[in-house]
Amino acid sequence: MVSHQGEKRDPVGVPAGSALASKRSGPTVLRIALGAQLRRLREASGLTTAEAAEAIRATHSKISRLERGRSAARQRDVADLLSLYGVTEQSEREKLLALTREASVPGWWQQYSDILPRWLELYVGLEKAASVIRPYEVQFVHGLMQTEDYARAVILISNAHAPAEEVDRRVRLRMERQRLLTQPDAPELWAVLDEAALRRPADGPAVMRAQLEYLLELTDLPNVTLQIIPFSVGPHAAAGGPFTILRFPEPDLPDVVYLEQLNSALYLDQPEDVDDYVAVMDQLCVQAVTGAASKDMLRTLLKEA
Repeated sequence: MVSHQGEKRDPVGVPAGSALASKRSGPTVLRIALGAQLRRLREASGLTTAEAAEAIRATHSKISRLERGRSAARQRDVADLLSLYGVTEQSEREKLLALTREASVPGWWQQYSDILPRWLELYVGLEKAASVIRPYEVQFVHGLMQTEDYARAVILISNAHAPAEEVDRRVRLRMERQRLLTQPDAPELWAVLDEAALRRPADGPAVMRAQLEYLLELTDLPNVTLQIIPFSVGPHAAAGGPFTILRFPEPDLPDVVYLEQLNSALYLDQPEDVDDYVAVMDQLCVQAVTGAASKDMLRTLLKEA
């Protein structure tokens, strides 16, 4: 588990030499890949994090952050660590140094770093890198599927006293995230929404009507599937609340489960944790109505709006 508070487990990693520089990878996944390789090399050399930190004139916590992919690495530090770990083959050194450079390129979302908490910044980077995004939502329409007016209403719930300019930037950030759904090589979005999310107006009937119409438009995209869980099915598998499963094109990068909390988030990547959530998501998809029936529900809700 990787969390904003505590970081109890190591994040996902890949074996050295894996092909990671796919078009959708982005700096977040590349940092995680680099950190995993540095950790593997350190452990193979029999060195502790304290010994590695001393070699680059750093602290134990800095090595921990580097190995978890939570901070960018400097070329000089990586070069010194490679020497410490006995990596002398020039081609292998250059491969890892090139990965360091790629992982240091800022993502587009970093222009919003003043309003984007670190725990959410990690999610945006992973979302950008994912090939499949499977969210379940119970209270709100998922952020990748919101209209601008609906997004503004949701954002204002927790930012009611923020300056208008800040609210505008938060809305723009959410709209920017949605661009990945229509880009070349776009990820697959397979969303499950509780009927409650569609019956709870965010800011009056007009905004909700436009949101329902937008959902119908989105489901015409070949990479977007929406299933609705109607009230009529009764209690369902997701008793613990909303979550998102992210899958990546890199074959050695495991799925990650994202659990957002009030002021932090949890990132689960251990197989036993991920398997539990995948099983719940699969059960939700069985309990939900089909994509075609979900479209019919949206049309019915539109008539009632």
